[in-house]
Amino acid sequence: MKITVISQIAIALVSLSTVFTPTAAKAQLIPQPWVSVGGDDGDVTFSVGARIIGLGVELGFGPGDSTGVDVLKFINLPVVDPYIGVGYYSDDEDFAVSGGVQIDAADNLFVGVGYNSVRGFNGQVGVKF
Repeated sequence: MKITVISQIAIALVSLSTVFTPTAAKAQLIPQPWVSVGGDDGDVTFSVGARIIGLGVELGFGPGDSTGVDVLKFINLPVVDPYIGVGYYSDDEDFAVSGGVQIDAADNLFVGVGYNSVRGFNGQVGVKF
């Protein structure tokens, strides 16, 4: 009886340790840059960004002369990394909200799709070092 309980506890602890084991810390400390192109009401928009340790920063160029910065929070999952964020853009003088997903396409390549309330829908491509 005691051996059964001890073995069940051991199996449970090993299972939980795999869930809570952090991913490779070295890989998280290397920035993952991306570029994005999108559109809003017929205007082409651009941005460049990078993420590190689940946080990202994106410099965006919106319609007209609008320029702004977004701060993003990523949820690091094995293949798909969704994100949400807030930003501020010069011409709109208002806060922007954004969200999207980035998907691992190959060992060192990821693609994504996102939406920003100032820059509209966009497609992303980036690299992992």
